[in-house]
Amino acid sequence: MSNNIIEIAKETVSPGQLRRFELPVSRLATKTLVSLPVTVINGIAPGPKLWLSAAIHGDELNGVEIIAQVLGRINPQKLRGTIIAVSIVNVFGFIEQSRYLPDRRDLNRSFPGSETGSLASRLANLFMREIVDRSTHGIDLHTAAVHRINLPQIRANLEDEMTYRCAKAFGAPLMMHASTRDGSLRHAATNKGIPVLLYEAGEALRFDPLAIRVGVAGILGVMNCLEMYRDELAPTVGNSLKTTKSKWMRASCGGIFHLEVNLGDKVAKKQELGYITNAFGEKRVAVRANVNGIVISYTQNPLVNQGDAIIHLAII
Repeated sequence: MSNNIIEIAKETVSPGQLRRFELPVSRLATKTLVSLPVTVINGIAPGPKLWLSAAIHGDELNGVEIIAQVLGRINPQKLRGTIIAVSIVNVFGFIEQSRYLPDRRDLNRSFPGSETGSLASRLANLFMREIVDRSTHGIDLHTAAVHRINLPQIRANLEDEMTYRCAKAFGAPLMMHASTRDGSLRHAATNKGIPVLLYEAGEALRFDPLAIRVGVAGILGVMNCLEMYRDELAPTVGNSLKTTKSKWMRASCGGIFHLEVNLGDKVAKKQELGYITNAFGEKRVAVRANVNGIVISYTQNPLVNQGDAIIHLAII
């Protein structure tokens, strides 16, 4: 059992324990210390080490609540393996209600980072060293960017067998095969051979009940798949629609956009999805689907310019 002791930044967590501690990141100009909050639940029996992360973009809040609810359901005495949870990765952006770090860098384009680089690079390096390097699997929680909303969905390398199993077990309405982006956490962890799911759901700076409910059940489903923990909230495997491509419908002109579809709607090619008018309600221009698909995201700001991405369709 002693082999199952977890050590992170010189903090040890014995089998059957739940511990919370902070990893120092940097000091503000006021000398206030900014730290990364970490929760570790170490099970009685050894097993997979699953990291959960949220708020890499500081204004994406659903994941914070998802992790809080998941941790509240786990009994360490019944857990096999370890949960390593960082519910607020971009502490600086979270405090400022901003997607970015103080220097406007995107943390999710800064991995794997460096000990001597920018603030984003140093924070990414700390997360990789203390969290990712101690994990066997990962789930990274996101929302849409500001002024957009996403259907709950998993994005992952579905060509990898283990990743695909976990994606199916998550049970989101949609799972999309997606290549990794240079500098992203998923890219850096995948290069280390760690299966990673990226969960997208809801909108920035809002709690979305559906997104949170699906996220909590999804994480518990993955834990069940990995034989870490069994919970009645875990979804039935096999309910996710799989897709490999998506496409944004763009505004053909500037004006006021009127949406006529909902998240999750199946749409047919040439179907009208909405329309654009001028500020006086005149000169109606239809926005039509140019593929058969499912609505997985759209803009919530009705003011659009020519070329703006306004409706995102998963191609089916």
